[in-house]
Parts: sequence; C-alpha cells; structure tokens
Amino acid sequence: MKIDTVSVDFTDEQKRYLEGFTTGLQISRVGRGLGGGAGKANAEPTGPDAVHIKAQDKVIAAGKKLADQEKFKRDEHPFDAYPRLRQQAHDNAPPSPADNFRWRYYGIFYVAPTQDSYMSRLRIPNGIMKHWQLSGLADLADELCGPYSHVTTRANLQLREIPPKHAIKLLEGIQDLGLCSRGSGADNIRNVTGTPTAGVDPQEIIDTRPFAREWHHHILNDRSLYGLPRKFNVAFDGAGKIAVLEETNDIAFTAYEVKDGFGVEPGVWFRLGLGGITGHKDFAKYSGIIVKPEQATAVADAIVRVFIDHGDRTNRNKARLKYVLDAMGHDGFLKLVEERLKTPFARVPEEAFVPRPAADRMAHVGVHKQKQDGLNWIGVSLSLGKLSCDQMRGLAKVSHDLGDGEIRLTVWQNLLISGVRDENVELAIAAIKQIGLAVEASHIKAGLIACTGNAGCRFAASNTKRNAAEIGDWCEPRVAMDKPVNIHLTGCHHSCAQHYISDIGLIGARVPVNEEDTVEGYHLFTGGGFGPDADVGQEVYHDLKAEDAPKTVEALLKAYLAHRSSPDETFLSFARRHDGETLRKLADAQVSA
Repeated sequence: MKIDTVSVDFTDEQKRYLEGFTTGLQISRVGRGLGGGAGKANAEPTGPDAVHIKAQDKVIAAGKKLADQEKFKRDEHPFDAYPRLRQQAHDNAPPSPADNFRWRYYGIFYVAPTQDSYMSRLRIPNGIMKHWQLSGLADLADELCGPYSHVTTRANLQLREIPPKHAIKLLEGIQDLGLCSRGSGADNIRNVTGTPTAGVDPQEIIDTRPFAREWHHHILNDRSLYGLPRKFNVAFDGAGKIAVLEETNDIAFTAYEVKDGFGVEPGVWFRLGLGGITGHKDFAKYSGIIVKPEQATAVADAIVRVFIDHGDRTNRNKARLKYVLDAMGHDGFLKLVEERLKTPFARVPEEAFVPRPAADRMAHVGVHKQKQDGLNWIGVSLSLGKLSCDQMRGLAKVSHDLGDGEIRLTVWQNLLISGVRDENVELAIAAIKQIGLAVEASHIKAGLIACTGNAGCRFAASNTKRNAAEIGDWCEPRVAMDKPVNIHLTGCHHSCAQHYISDIGLIGARVPVNEEDTVEGYHLFTGGGFGPDADVGQEVYHDLKAEDAPKTVEALLKAYLAHRSSPDETFLSFARRHDGETLRKLADAQVSA
C-alpha cells in the first residue's frame, strides 16, 4: 500500500502519529489477508482466520496461484459481508460470482442459469428435528420459497426457488426455529450425519446423537473451522439397522465393541476411517485406530486442522482430504494428528473387534419395533425425497399426536417418525396415507435415489429426478424383485447421489446423436456397494440415452432374476460375478425375449 506524501508542515508528534497510522493500516491489511504487503510486513496474521491466511501465504510464497475461491475468501471473509447480502436482498439483486461463493457460508446457493433463485441447505445434526421445526419450515417455504422441500443424501433438508429478496428473511426465519444453515455449503464442514434410529434401535451399540450434536456445535462456535481448502464430511455410525454410509465421508466414526485382552479398555469404541470420497472412487480407509467416543470431537478437530494446514488451495479437484492422505501417506498424516492431540492413538488388531450387527436395507421404510417396549418407528416412503408443504405439516402433526415429536431424516432420502405406540400404528399409517404418502415401497423404489439434477443444478448433465421416477414407474410393474436393490442417479462428477456405490448407478452425461448434437443420458455402472460390501461399481453401459434408461434397468434386473445362482443371491453378488460385456449380453437377451 502506497501512502502519498502530503506537503504540509507537521510537528514531530504529528509526524510520529502519521508513521504509526500508516504502519497500523499495513498490519490491518495483512491480518485480514487483503493485500500485497503480506510478504513485506513482519506482522503475523491474527484472529480465527489466521490459520487459513498462513496456509494461503505458503502457497503464494511458493510461487503458486491460489484458486479463485481462495482469493474470494482472502479478499473478504463471507461472515464479514452480511450487510451486503442484506442489501442485495433489499434490492432483489442476484449475487456476483464471488458473492455466490461467499453466501454459501450462510447456506444459500444461487443456482443460475437453471433457476434465477437461491437454494438453501440446512444443518440438522444426526438428521433429527422436532415436529414444530418441520411445520415451521413448511410455513417459511410457503411464504418465501417453492412450496416444497427435499430430503437430501446427507439426512438434511433443502428449500428451493428462493428469490434474492427473500434470502435474509429465510435465513433469519430458519434461525428463529432453532435451526441453522451456517456452513452448509462451500469450503466448510457439512451437515453431521449419524444413525437415524439412534436411541431407539434395538441393535445399536451406541447412541450417536450426543456425539453428532457435540461436533455440530463445536463447528458452529469456532470460526477457524470455516474456510477449509474444500468441503469436509463427518459421520457417526452406531451399528443400527439403517446404514449411514459413513465410509463415504472424510472422517468415519464407526462404532465397534472391542474385546478384552488387547491392551485397551474393553467396550464400545469408534473405529476411525479417513479419506472417503466415492465420487473420486475412494472409501474411507480404516486401520486399527480406535477412538473413545467422548474423544471424537477432539480427534475430528485435530484432523481438520492438519487438513487446513496441508490441503491444496490451488486445484479444487485435488483439494479434498483424500489427496492429502495420498500425498503424505496415512501414517505421515496421522503422526501430525497425534502431535496436535499430544497423545498417540490407541490401536488394536482386527481380531479385537466383535462383528457388527448387519444393516437392514429395508429398515428405512415400514414399521419397525424400537428397543422401548410397545414403541415403533415408521419409515415414510417419499418420491425421491420430495415433500410438499402440506405433507410437511401433516407429518409434523402425526409425529406430535401419535409419535414422540421427532422427525428423523435418513441418507436414503426419506424420513422416520419414531415413538409410535403399538395401538397407534395403524392410525398413523392411515394419517400418512391421507396426505398422499406411504409407509411401504417396493424393493425397487425403496432404494431409488436421485440428486437434484439439471432442473436445479448447473453442474448436472441430466434431469436425474425425472429420469429416476421414470425408471421406478417403468420397472415396478414389470419386474418382480424379491430382494432390495439400490438404483442411484447422479447428475455430475460431484456424485451427490453416490452412483459408484449402488447396485445400479447412473451418472449424467451428454450423449452424442450425431457429429453436432447431444441428448441427456448416462453412463451406467453395476456392482457398487457400501458397508461390508464397499466397492466401486464397474461400467456396463457408456452413453446410454436417458429415454432408454428405464428399459435398460428393466433388462438388467430381469437378467439377474433369470441367471442368479440361487434365490438367495443378491443383485450385488450377481453383478460382481460377471464382467460388463457379459452383463450386457444377458440383458440384451432379456430385451430380445
């Protein structure tokens, strides 16, 4: 920063003031990371953003170029720009590209060119909310948004079609309900997931709610945990009946019972997994590291801070934790985490773990007994996660009148009503049906998952929700599936619907029809899995037109039923027994027949 000389005679005291004034401005700019003076001034960045500014300074000092998003954060921290967001709402003005990134720190995403409006994503730790919060969100959506919500694959809720003029009123309305959306987008730690049946599941070995909640509030109250090199996911699985897909997260805390005789206190521990990012074909990797549940927040904090220091701030495609682990190795990374914790990790061999109870792939729909005598949870089947405002209010009333007052969202794009007494189950089912929803689903539709698609996301190549509905509607009456099958449609490489880990996974693509024109379509994979079956699927069809997807999925499912080794063989096992060419031939034979 250059200060022009002023041709005025000053006293010595006044000159000293001007010198101090100039120095103070320089330090202020460096502390905020706002100028080229960082390399010239001796002042260290201070405050909660200092760790990020220092990490950026290392990149600049090495002669590398910061990614644009890093520049946006460096020029002005999003949490310092709320007055401008308020002014934009007053003017009903769309954000600039830089502000569109910044406003994601508040949980709103401007989704042009697909829509001239915002989408808002919430934070709901462990996916559990109160009935009055769901009802209140319905009122907000009716007034300020499109009159609906979507349950997401992070056991969360999204509101859409929010005009810029309503952005502030919505954000503040969400907070008035005791909810928040802070940090649910951009380079932050996303919604914290946990076992949706926590505290009511007869087979769980630990209740994940207090640990998810503690980590949630730890994030909310520490500004230095915002502005990471890239987004970051953390999940807790308590070994309940409904899978959490924690191995797809950057940090996976998976509950295990540890036997006596292995040098640690026997009992329930979290096994630590790191680096899950299935859109990049990688699951969290587990070693023998175990973490006392009450230490989970401290361990997660240390991991995130090592990631802050070493994550890539130049290439957004290589900025996730996986790539830090790849670069320095898990052992090297974990050594830095232990240094921060000032204590070594506890480690045990594989034989120290008691086998975990198996998940039930249909436990997120229908009626299921709780651990509490006479109580049940009811899994409500949604059409690809969508709820109208009237349905939101209706479910809230059922939860209040006939359940325990809680709504439990799942990563399977549906929700549970818990605490329903035996004598009220049929009444609750009837009430749910009265609002146009159901508590049962076929083996096809129960596992049918889709991201937002190109109707609401600029990255997506295809209309995933519409195409998923077409697949379900076409296959359900034509294929008598007697075992669960997961069919996931995702619109782009971000893989929000995690197509790689599905029995049948489709990722959006533009399919050429001649030298110049393309149509919506997919690449289709089979044989992906999660949990004990975790693996990435193999490509079977490349450049499949969207209009051909329903019949292609039908043919694959019929090929499975015709050629499985026994009635007990799952689609996953069948798909993994064959290569892509063989699967295509078996499916083509079904079409011919």
